[in-house]
Amino acid sequence: MKMNRRAVLGASTLLAATPLLAARDAAAQGAPPAPSGPAFHRFQVGALRVTVVTDGTNVRQDVRQGLVVNANAEQVSGALQAAGIQGVAMRNPFNVTFVEGPGGIVAIDVGTGGAGGPETGALHANMRAAGLDPARVTRIVHTHFHGDHIGGLTNAEGAAVYPNATVAVPEREWAFWMDEGEASRATEARRPAFANARRRFGPYAQKVERFAADAQVAPGIRAVATNGHSPGHTSFLIHDGNQQALVIGDAITTPAFFMANPEWYPVFDMDPTMAVDTRKRLLDRAATERMQVIGYHFDMPATGRVERAGTGYRLVPSNA
Repeated sequence: MKMNRRAVLGASTLLAATPLLAARDAAAQGAPPAPSGPAFHRFQVGALRVTVVTDGTNVRQDVRQGLVVNANAEQVSGALQAAGIQGVAMRNPFNVTFVEGPGGIVAIDVGTGGAGGPETGALHANMRAAGLDPARVTRIVHTHFHGDHIGGLTNAEGAAVYPNATVAVPEREWAFWMDEGEASRATEARRPAFANARRRFGPYAQKVERFAADAQVAPGIRAVATNGHSPGHTSFLIHDGNQQALVIGDAITTPAFFMANPEWYPVFDMDPTMAVDTRKRLLDRAATERMQVIGYHFDMPATGRVERAGTGYRLVPSNA
């Protein structure tokens, strides 16, 4: 697989009233204030209860520089203006999806573990606000192994944060990040990600289960292969009867950029050509089937429906 040079890393709705994070001093920080929005967002997919919980956010101070590889600063500025975003800074949220069903509580990814900056690491506090106990999480399924998705597996002492959970991982993702040959050939910038994956999964060594593309990973949750952002990146279709929602992980991030312009790609996509193909396929499916999507890096409520808009797409948030 050709790799990019870097890998940096219908239902009722309940919006929590608890503020997400304290607002920033915009003048001092030179960035937009963090939203005083909900800590979680809840809805039903048939009999399955889905809760999206934020782990917090950080701010990219100037998204014109270094984020979108194949667009220049003027094009990125135009996309910001088209989305109604003032200035050049943008929030980068981190959201974890929990599904409650017959198998208990399933977590899809586990957040940053606080490694995303001073305003991240809020997952467990916000879980408690949503009435979710980490000790009741019986299964964790992963979209991919970038640090902001697996950091919450362990605490500062390296112990398992979810001792009662089994861990399900895409077999292709596991094969890449656990391969000593791949680690030895990795660039200096990428090498820490290999070590981080081994460290985070270490305490769960006897509980890791690898699954194939399109596998049923838990009751009502099916894997959808969405390779490109990483070698084994996987999205998940939550389904019950004729109702469904798609947890897209990092196959689509920052709707103002990568929905509006599906052929753009961020520096984090490890195989840009494959990632773009995957993104177009997912957007077409989501728009055609009018399914709800859940984005790991979307502003809360982090859910919505995809609509075609000109040559691209747009996200209509669930509370719009």
